Amino acid sequence: MAGLRLPLFPLVFLTGIFYLNFVSRIILGPFLPVIERELGLGHGGAGSLFLFIQIGYAVGLLGSGVVSWRFSHRHTIVVSTVAVGLAMVGLSLAASLGAMRCWLVLIGTGAGLYLPAGVATITHLVHDGQWGKALALHELAPSLAFVTAPLLAEALLATIPWRGVLTLVGGAAVLLGGCFALSGQGGSRQGEAPRLRTIAGLLRKPSVWAMMFIFAAGVGSSLGLYNMLPLFLVSEIGMTLRAANSITGLSRVACLGVAFFSGWLTDRMGYRHALTFALTTTASLNLCLGLLSGPTLTPVFVFLQGAAAVMFFPAAFAAVSRLVPVQMRNLGVALTTAVGVFLGGGGVPALVGYLAEVASFSIAFTVVGALALLSPLLLRVGSTPGTTHDGDQKR
Repeated sequence: MAGLRLPLFPLVFLTGIFYLNFVSRIILGPFLPVIERELGLGHGGAGSLFLFIQIGYAVGLLGSGVVSWRFSHRHTIVVSTVAVGLAMVGLSLAASLGAMRCWLVLIGTGAGLYLPAGVATITHLVHDGQWGKALALHELAPSLAFVTAPLLAEALLATIPWRGVLTLVGGAAVLLGGCFALSGQGGSRQGEAPRLRTIAGLLRKPSVWAMMFIFAAGVGSSLGLYNMLPLFLVSEIGMTLRAANSITGLSRVACLGVAFFSGWLTDRMGYRHALTFALTTTASLNLCLGLLSGPTLTPVFVFLQGAAAVMFFPAAFAAVSRLVPVQMRNLGVALTTAVGVFLGGGGVPALVGYLAEVASFSIAFTVVGALALLSPLLLRVGSTPGTTHDGDQKR
């Protein structure tokens, strides 16, 4: 175990891997208006594409324990990164909607292998008193992906087709996976075997179930709504695709600072208070997006909601890491994240798309905001063994 000093090289390396992992899962969002026209899809069909990614992601999260148990967390990270890259190249060559859906499932599966192994590697390398800061650094990856994916997509779309962008992202992932195999640090431990008895023991904990649905609320308010923002801004607010992608990307610039603030807040206040603050703030802004939409107000709330959404993740991963013993940490992350990401990252875009077809995006965002606003109540379900007065586990 490392001392109180953060091991920056392995953390930055893992953050880079997580960045490409995340970009691969959201890069279709900026292209949704183009994909709708090319494939003749409605809003519901376009939103459901992310459901296929999350189906695979849930499978990958649960399968990560098998790979980590058989080999190591390090091998799991390499397999994940290379698999995502190859699947992205396959998606770029898909000639039909059915083939695209298959490749999307494979992208999700490869991406899902990473997170339990990555979080387990980080929490082993870093002293638990520094977990909030280390996980906040790691969470810069999705923040950077949120900012750069739409801007990168818009810039490259001017010179190459959207399928070519997918190929470039896939090639970069394969290259980075190879570099980590040769020079990456950490992850030498094996994960806990995903035995049915072990999984059943985790599922008997009410607090684990509560965290699954808390994750669904947090992921749905960030990743789920983010993936549908360009389509919302184009079809309901009347923006051009270029303007929509620019606003979507730039709205996440503040996330880079907010992620560190959230890590500090988690270490300072404890994960329960930090989660309550993050969920309540983000849910309130989701409601504002739905109830107060318009060409002037919507961009303002897009920026505020984007900044608030990232506060959820450092506190959430710290909470999950404290729910289970260290040897089962990868399984705990896998189970809670699998359900949360499937519902929030896959179910929310599909729900928003179908509600937008039958009613409007504004109503869809209002529904998601109302559900997220109730989610902090789940923190009262179950309890974490060995808690202090602020609800966090004793170190």
